[in-house]
Amino acid sequence: MAFGGLEKRQTAAPMAEINMTPLIDVMLVLLVIFIITAPLFTHAIRLDLPKVAAAPARQTPQTISLSIDAAGKIYWNGTVLTLEQMRARFVEAGKAAEQPEIQLRAERSTRYEVIAQVMGAAQQAGLERLGFVTDPPPPVTSH
Repeated sequence: MAFGGLEKRQTAAPMAEINMTPLIDVMLVLLVIFIITAPLFTHAIRLDLPKVAAAPARQTPQTISLSIDAAGKIYWNGTVLTLEQMRARFVEAGKAAEQPEIQLRAERSTRYEVIAQVMGAAQQAGLERLGFVTDPPPPVTSH
């Protein structure tokens, strides 16, 4: 065995066996920790997963095209609005039975402050569907 005795031997050879008891104890402690903490990780991420059963076809939701230029002007489906007018329209859209999807387009040089105000106003109105529209990268051509 791996335990040393109390008696002295004539040939004191070094112990060549590994004591597995502490290693097994550590493994069991880690196993208990993982068993206790594993259920806590399942509630950390909220996902909107698709349904498996086929649902009847429903109408596509209304889409709002919201554009912001480099000067910070806000365009609602092509019409120029102030920030207060946009907030009022967000409140009206938030009260609808089926909420519209907002497609946000912003120029590259638009200040982030304006984008954050638009996103905050949409969230305050209860609108949850907000998508960012970007241009696809140019195709790579090889010579």
